[in-house]
Amino acid sequence: MKSFRHEFITFDGSISSIEDDKGRRYQTPDGVFPSVTTVTGWKKRAFFAHWRKKNPDESRRVLSRGTAMHSTIESYLLNTLTPHLLSESEGTSATDLFHSMREDIDRIGAIRAIEVALWSKKIGLAGRTDCIGEFDGKLSVIDFKSSTNPKSEDGILDYFTQATAYALMWQDRTGQAIPNITIIIGVESGGCQVFESTPREHVENLFDYISAWKRDQWNTK
Repeated sequence: MKSFRHEFITFDGSISSIEDDKGRRYQTPDGVFPSVTTVTGWKKRAFFAHWRKKNPDESRRVLSRGTAMHSTIESYLLNTLTPHLLSESEGTSATDLFHSMREDIDRIGAIRAIEVALWSKKIGLAGRTDCIGEFDGKLSVIDFKSSTNPKSEDGILDYFTQATAYALMWQDRTGQAIPNITIIIGVESGGCQVFESTPREHVENLFDYISAWKRDQWNTK
């Protein structure tokens, strides 16, 4: 297994989550802010709520698959995943996804952060990003996703928008700009997809999402 190089950047402060009918929010040292995923998923919340209600078993399975996959990848990036631990979960969909993604995960170089809490008073968001690190030598927001079937680039614009928020929050917290976004998707029906973009391509979309979320909060007060 690859041994990843850690060049972690740390900063003071932590966040705690608040769940209610407005989605997830975070209490931060600078105030309470909505989560990145709540804001970027706000327009589609009714669609996904309907899908979960109509497909409860599949919804639970997909959620469990994603959680287990993220846990495995996090352990791998932290250099704590051993062959023995991996063998204990062999045959599960999460482990199968990890195996399909591993070659592309190994393209990650120096890692700056894993599951780090980020927030920004400037843009009014908070959340946790999967990974900040070098991908093929480019400093990137790296996000890991699971999917039952392959995705198209047009179908993951929300993923790019989420990653853009993390890039802006990282810059706000550290002063370091992130020029690249990498989305690595493990596909249950087979294979792995890697999509890349840049934050500047999705900033306008992010602020459109933020405006829509704020507008709805004002209208429901």
